Amino acid sequence: MNINKALITLTIFAFLSSGAVTAAEHHSGHGGGAKSGGGSASTCGKPQLAKFSPAHLANVAPEASFSFIAFNVDKPEYITVTAKNIPVEITAEFKDPFYLIKGKLPASLVNTAARINIKVTGKSPHCEAEDGWLLLIADK
Repeated sequence: MNINKALITLTIFAFLSSGAVTAAEHHSGHGGGAKSGGGSASTCGKPQLAKFSPAHLANVAPEASFSFIAFNVDKPEYITVTAKNIPVEITAEFKDPFYLIKGKLPASLVNTAARINIKVTGKSPHCEAEDGWLLLIADK
């Protein structure tokens, strides 16, 4: 009888120990330390784009200037802008803690509507952003 109790106790102990080992192996990569989760130096804040000027759906002259601000962008070279899928040259001025981005509508856009599309690329999908707005371009 004592052998049966010892065998049952040993079996239960072995079962519980193997469950703890399995749980520890399964959760080993999910800790809150500096090398896991959100504590790594390789993480980034998602870029934010705001203060689009002129405002959405504004009527503008051909070749009108526009601007916006970009937060959480490491380098302005990571920002690309198009107007109606035409690449637009931009300038960037750092105004701690954001960049003021300025551009000019392409001369070929006349008497049309054009979306100014902004893309910010990064090292990972978590570090990328895309936004934009629509302008109504008058005739010359």
